[in-house]
Amino acid sequence: MAFMRKSKFRHVFGQALKRDQCYDGIRVTRTSWESPYCAVNPKYVAIITEAAGGGSFLVLPLAKTGRVNVDHPMVVGHKGAVLDIAWCPHNDDVIASASEDCTVKLWQIPEGGLKENLTEPAVDLISHQRRVTLLVWHPTALNVLLSTGSDNLVILWNVGTGEAVLQVDMPDQIYSGSFNFDGSRFVCTCKDKNLRVFDTHTGKILQEGKGHLGAKPAQCAYLKNGQIFSTGFSKMSERQYALWDENDLSSAIVTEDIDSSNGVMFIFYDADASVIYLAGKGDSLIRYYEVTDEAPFVHYLALYQSSAPQRGIGFMTKRGLNVNNNEIARFYKLHNTGLCEIIPFTVPRKSELFQDDLYPDTASDVPAISADDFFSGKNAEPVLVSLKDGFTPSQKEQLKVVRKSNILDKMPAKTAQQQPSNNAEAAAAPALPPGFDPQGILEDMRKLKLIVKAHERRIKTLEERLSQYESEEEAVEEA
Repeated sequence: MAFMRKSKFRHVFGQALKRDQCYDGIRVTRTSWESPYCAVNPKYVAIITEAAGGGSFLVLPLAKTGRVNVDHPMVVGHKGAVLDIAWCPHNDDVIASASEDCTVKLWQIPEGGLKENLTEPAVDLISHQRRVTLLVWHPTALNVLLSTGSDNLVILWNVGTGEAVLQVDMPDQIYSGSFNFDGSRFVCTCKDKNLRVFDTHTGKILQEGKGHLGAKPAQCAYLKNGQIFSTGFSKMSERQYALWDENDLSSAIVTEDIDSSNGVMFIFYDADASVIYLAGKGDSLIRYYEVTDEAPFVHYLALYQSSAPQRGIGFMTKRGLNVNNNEIARFYKLHNTGLCEIIPFTVPRKSELFQDDLYPDTASDVPAISADDFFSGKNAEPVLVSLKDGFTPSQKEQLKVVRKSNILDKMPAKTAQQQPSNNAEAAAAPALPPGFDPQGILEDMRKLKLIVKAHERRIKTLEERLSQYESEEEAVEEA
């Protein structure tokens, strides 16, 4: 006898807000890179926009709904198209952007939003040799950011010092990635169709296995229990999802075909509720599933259906939701027409009391450890907070970069008037030209050294592959 599995999320439903309660008139980017194009936090919504002669994105306070003016201020500091954006989980005023100009930039949004175009980043991170395509913030360590690029590099940055602390060279283009719950591991999908898990302290590959066999990009997400959820395509180009054991990627625990559409499916994971939302680019629906310890482990719940396809989509963090309305998720759906549509997902309940079962303690905006702690080998789970009385954000300071000390820091400062010198050669030496900036030159040298190191690593890798190939050729000839 068939029976319906019980779940408190069985009756979750989504209801889009009216057009005047959304954001309209946005020139959404036309780039072909597979990115959600939208990032949301409890204060702002950010959307990558189309721009001529550079890259830009829009930042709007959540309350500023309605039609966006054509001349609304934007973030316009990139020389190439912006490909990804990500809000800092520990500071709602800081957002990172990745671009075709090979740079990662961090921006400090002024309180209340932009009043004029923002052109100067708070931090410029330069090490990638080709376009930067993906940004992921560390979930628990302050000022730790991961970036990937078309140079096949994964870089872990200490944003507070502007340093590329760890670089991992992958064999192919990285499509997506996700930290585990305490940030000690990172999983990524690559163009070679493999899933890889590596240690975020050492860069060592811990597990590797063949993922989805289709040619189109696969996506992945680390789950709270250590399992890995992925979406991709089969050999027959059917969309599918799979569940993996992080310690054994030789075969999936579960693989399920979904449909034959061709849009890449982005994964949005609610770690508190163990609910996964799948939103495909070009789809007009959002599917959601619950992950449990009971077979078949991934349980279909329902879907949200609309008439218009989604160009991109953003997902609100749990501390930005309205607990008084039993809201458990909120999406910001980008339309081809320039509309950013807000879609709250709620659980119907008769009681007006706080629903403890829907809102367990969730990750706060307080970091568990510092960047120095993390890069010295420490791990920590997120600092949790209750949403029962509403979430109050902690006080944040402006993002500052403190470069590592160098010899110039120990040199005595020049006085306004120099004393005459008895040394004739010194007296005859020409003065430094106006505008001479030794710190700027040192910064340029630092960037060049990073570039040279990256080239040296790639040359070494290519030499090893060439040596392996020559050895195989010799073995074939001898046989």
